[in-house]
Parts: sequence; C-alpha cells; structure tokens
Amino acid sequence: MEATEGPAAAPSDGTAAGAEERLRRWRLVLGGDAADGTGHGLTGRDAAIDGALTALYGKTDRARQGRDRSAGLGASAPSVARWLGDIRTYFPSPVVQVMQRDAIDRLGLSTLLLEPEMLEAVEADVHLVGTLLSLNKAMPETTKETARAVVRKVVEDLERRLATSTRATLTGALDRSARVTRPRHHDIDWNRTIAANLKHYLPEHRTVVPERLIGYGRASRSVKKEVVLCIDQSGSMAASVVYASVFGAVLASMRSLATRLVVFDTAVVDLTDQLDDPVDVLFGTRLGGGTDINRALAYCQSQITRPTETVVVLISDLYEGGIRDEMLKRVAAMKASGVQFVALLALSDEGAPAYDREHAAALAALGTPAFACTPDLFPEVMAAAIEKRPLPIPETA
Repeated sequence: MEATEGPAAAPSDGTAAGAEERLRRWRLVLGGDAADGTGHGLTGRDAAIDGALTALYGKTDRARQGRDRSAGLGASAPSVARWLGDIRTYFPSPVVQVMQRDAIDRLGLSTLLLEPEMLEAVEADVHLVGTLLSLNKAMPETTKETARAVVRKVVEDLERRLATSTRATLTGALDRSARVTRPRHHDIDWNRTIAANLKHYLPEHRTVVPERLIGYGRASRSVKKEVVLCIDQSGSMAASVVYASVFGAVLASMRSLATRLVVFDTAVVDLTDQLDDPVDVLFGTRLGGGTDINRALAYCQSQITRPTETVVVLISDLYEGGIRDEMLKRVAAMKASGVQFVALLALSDEGAPAYDREHAAALAALGTPAFACTPDLFPEVMAAAIEKRPLPIPETA
C-alpha cells in the first residue's frame, strides 16, 4: 500500500539513497517489530502513516500475534473518525476504500456506521453502500438521511459512468432487432441498404444492385421489448444489487424498453414502481436471509405476456434454498416459450464469485451458461440478448 506522497520508486542503482528507501518501505510493510530486521526508524509523516497501518493491520493479523505491534481503533466514533481522516490524508482513494472495508471486516466497525458523523467521514463506494443496506433495518432515523446521501452519491457516480454507454449500446441493438428485410418502399433505410449491398456494385453502370433491402421496421419499433431483472438479495450479492439497481433505472428511462425489477430472498418483492429512483430501490431491498430462486422465477414467469419479446436476467450465485428441479423446469419452460434467459453469477468488479457449480452446470445443459459479468460488459450482454445472438461470455467464465 503506497502513500499519496513520497518517492515514486526506490532507486535501483545500489546507492546509499536507494538502500535507505528500500529499508523505509520494508519497515512500513513489516511494522517495526524487533524481528523485522530493518533496524530502520520512522519519523514525521512516515511515523503517522505507520500508525494508521498499525491501527488496522496489527494484532488482527495472526502472523503478528505476540509481537509488539497491536491493532485497534478503539470503540469510540471519535477515534475512528480521526483514523478515517488520517488515511484519506496519506493514501489515494482506491486504497482508502480497501482499508475501510478491512476495518469493517477485521475490527467489527459496522455498528459505528449507524452514527451520522461516521458516515460523513467515510469514503463512499459500492461496498460501503452494500454494508449500509445490510444495516438498514437497524439504522436509527437520525442516521437514515445521512445514509441516503452517501448512497445517492455513489449511485449518481455510477449512473454518470454507465448510463451513456448503456443507452447507446441498447438503442443500437433495439434498432437492429426492429429492422425488416422486406420493407415497403417508404420504409427502406437507404443508407444501411446501400452499405449492406456494396459488394454488388456494378462499375460499368455506376450503381449498386440492392439484393437485400433493410427497412426501419416502424411497426415493430412501436412494440416495446420487455426486460425483467430478477436479483438475488442474499448478503453475498450486495455489490450486484447496487449495480443492478442502477442499470434497472437506466433501462427504465428508455422508452423502447419496458423494465421490471424483482428482488428476492425467501420472499419476492417487485420494485418496478420505484425504478425512477435507484436509491429508493436499494433501500427497498433487504440484504441477507435465505434464497428461493424458484419462487422468484415463478413470479417473473407470471408477469410475462409476450415471451418472444422478453429478456429475463437472473442475477444470483445459484445457491438455491427452494425446489431445485422446479427452478430448472421454469427456466426450460421460459426458454421454450421464446424468452431470452440470461443467468449472471454476479454483476460487479469483484472478480470470480463463489457459486453453486452444480446448478450452473444444470443451467448450461439447458443452453443457458451462467457467468460473472462486470458492469462495463453488461450493456453488451443485454444487447446480445435483445438481438437474440450469442452472449459475449468472458473467457474466464
């Protein structure tokens, strides 16, 4: 972990300055115990950085048990708030977010996030939002307004990053899926027709023979595609719930799509009427609890009126607590009716998720491969599903 200031890299020419800088870095990493072997002392800013690291990564690391360096931020909000201020001074934002997550996990600081002054001090990110949502039911009213402000900041940042590319990608997919190849004369898209027939150019006549006509498909465009996002809200899916809620709001803003958002654990909740505000959607979820995918799919299936114009996206780690065989039968029935069914094990940047491999294999046998999807890839996945072409599955899936 590197601080925001100080030498960018230790000199590698074997000079005394290079050796000193290497000792400094090893001293910050090892913590200054007698056994660290550096014999290097720290002063000033380096000592403050070491203190911030010690508070978090000391005796909670089993490898350090019994040594002098000990961890602890104390039980009071003021001491934690001071530490949060320190790490924001010494480390860049991505590192601060990692350290905050470690502090919550290693030192059990979740309850302190129920205090407004603490929420105002933290660096907001997707993982913090997940933690806040899991604490939602225990959160006092005096804290909820501050918590919503933190969540809204993260959501608005995500919307700025993801909305434009999502709308552009899906608008193109919807246009392509609406085109017809036997258009009436006044419905011909001449630009695309010429581009598609350039190989039939006759130089002696200086003209293109349009063997394939491409039309605007005006009648088809008036029929909305339907998207159903079915989201597992078990505790392990926190980041996926955040991203899916943002994407749900973006999709709902597109007039050529009819979007439904359903969240589930052992119960099923339809949050479609809250899609105009993803913050309301997030505070309508209930992270944690069991999982009944079969019940959730049964509800989604009951809402489908035009199967061939519908895409169902299940976002779940597939640890089913309901009736497994019924779940698979529902997926098979939806696909047989013409529904485009997509199974995502996660919608996040967190890397390879834990998931039920047996259920993933069973879905793959039905022609529905289950894979993890990053937020940046999600628009392409949706575009492929809308156009009924193979999904862009990552190679690591």
